[in-house]
Amino acid sequence: MPNMKNAKKAVKVIAKKKEANNNFGASMKTAIRNVEKAVLNKDKNKATDALKVAIKRIDKAGAKGIAAKNFVARNKSRLSKKVNEME
Repeated sequence: MPNMKNAKKAVKVIAKKKEANNNFGASMKTAIRNVEKAVLNKDKNKATDALKVAIKRIDKAGAKGIAAKNFVARNKSRLSKKVNEME
């Protein structure tokens, strides 16, 4: 347990940041799943709409440092390729 005042505050700040980061990560993963689900259902319109949301969430997670640069690039490319290859 922290004894000093600044250490006690740091514990609170870290907990707040951790929760925010988890929310960013969870919303990013959900957006990715929504795109993949639309691709499996062969719904081109829904897939393109979901792709826009997913790319926005992936970029935001990358900017916040939650997702690594290569992870961001790989997933955006992979999802775009899946949507573009649809009929």
